[in-house]
Amino acid sequence: MELIEARRLTGPSLLWNKPGSILEIRCTPAESSRLIPVWERNVCKMLNAVGWQNEETCHWPLSGGLSLAFSAPIDVLYSASAINEWAWSCIQAELGGGEDETDEPDFDKMAAEICAAIMEESNPALLLLEEAAIAHDVSFLWDDDLVSVGLGNGSETWPFRELPDPETLDWSRFHDIPSGLVTGTNGKTTTVRLAKHILRECGRDVGMSSTDWIAVNERIIERGDWSGPGGARRVLREPEVDIAILETARGGLLRRGLGVNKADAALITNIAEDHLGDFGSQNLDELLDIKWIVSRAVEDSGALILNADDPLLVGKSTEFKGRIVWFSLDPKNAVVDIHVRSGGIAFVLDGGDLVRIEGDNIQTICAARDISITLNGAASHNIANSLAAAALTDRLGIALADIQKGLTTVSQEDHPGRCNVYAIDGFKVLVDFAHNPHAMQALFDMASAIPAKRRLLSFGQAGDRTDVQIKELARSAWAIGLDAVIVSELELYARGREKGVVYSIIKDELLRSGAKEEQIRYFNQELESLDAALAWAEQGDLIIMLALGGSKPIIDKLSQPAG
Repeated sequence: MELIEARRLTGPSLLWNKPGSILEIRCTPAESSRLIPVWERNVCKMLNAVGWQNEETCHWPLSGGLSLAFSAPIDVLYSASAINEWAWSCIQAELGGGEDETDEPDFDKMAAEICAAIMEESNPALLLLEEAAIAHDVSFLWDDDLVSVGLGNGSETWPFRELPDPETLDWSRFHDIPSGLVTGTNGKTTTVRLAKHILRECGRDVGMSSTDWIAVNERIIERGDWSGPGGARRVLREPEVDIAILETARGGLLRRGLGVNKADAALITNIAEDHLGDFGSQNLDELLDIKWIVSRAVEDSGALILNADDPLLVGKSTEFKGRIVWFSLDPKNAVVDIHVRSGGIAFVLDGGDLVRIEGDNIQTICAARDISITLNGAASHNIANSLAAAALTDRLGIALADIQKGLTTVSQEDHPGRCNVYAIDGFKVLVDFAHNPHAMQALFDMASAIPAKRRLLSFGQAGDRTDVQIKELARSAWAIGLDAVIVSELELYARGREKGVVYSIIKDELLRSGAKEEQIRYFNQELESLDAALAWAEQGDLIIMLALGGSKPIIDKLSQPAG
């Protein structure tokens, strides 16, 4: 047995919709069955000692381990985690575990220490304000620094320890705004950007959180990965915002849960291999469970938007009792057919057109080729992202004519590093951020459909991929019909591999797939690889550039005026 972490749960999570503390332990199934009762007995004993008689416990089995949680008041979650850490020491003392022998903890001493910590941490004003917000049916957001009531232009925010008396507030000033959550393995950021563009084209003031930045309209508030609950809260506290699109990634969902308790729409783009092997996401089923957390925000109202072409999502959909909207690249998809025959809503690609179907009512949105990021219809994954964005904004109350306008006016400048094409001296450079097998295969399929005299692929791979995955990537790449390959070292993504090891695996597999030594080159930096590719290219050629280390330097170089 090994303790991974004791931490706070601040929003709806894998286990439930309650705040509390979670204990993650790496262990075998046999060890799980032994430690659960020991943990529960000791946690309940301490909860009674500190006066928390109404809290609940639960556990969640995982591949290679176990999550154990109990609910707790939101103002004392650090103290709750202290209880979980104490419970772990009790497990070690009773069952063994870890390298050192552990004496049985002094219960009375620890109970006194935790009671003192609770007294110091408690914030009665926070609980009163939360209770009042619930009574007035407006959202309540809190973290270590700030507390807010309402959302966007219907909100107000205060410092955590300087909260108002709820009786003094004019509650008619507070209200929520429409919001949509976007998760999945691939296409999240592109779909968020598409939805934001659609909303901006119809005059809305849009708040957006993503893996790239937090923004209000065209104003970037802060760059970086803000796809967790902290990013969602920051966007939803912006007083200018009247609608929000929130990218919701695996890490934040697993560590803290959702940043909001409810939303008007939640979208899952797909489920594919990415970050597998981490605790809590060892396989696709566990990854699906994590992404599925967003459904909790729309289970009572709103809509869950799902990819009907994804078998895992189709299978999981039977567990959801709320309203589902499907999207699909196949107009004859059986799931879609049954759904619309029952009066449901779906967004599909039919004969080259994006259409909205509700029962017998079929409405054309636009032709796929009229959406620039589909590259005249060759980029099927961006057609799927466009369908997803159309479904999302439809559920947020946007008219179909405005959705059509937004999709057909989007440009690659709105999507840096995502399927960008640059024309240079008679040849083309395709830049994308594809970084997992599913995304890379979609890119390869698209690249093979683009007419070209010769094709060069410049790419690398992170060291945390298995040898099998790296070899599969090399084979898939060569299969699209390449004339040259440049491999970048990606030293920052070595993740435990020695320099040159990933390159050697890629090179050996390319040679086995039919490449010749002279067709393969190797550089340390992606910009060096780009320079070599540009020097290689002639009129009519296509360079495929995977910007895994960051697309901005590459895009900046390609955007420079000739000469």
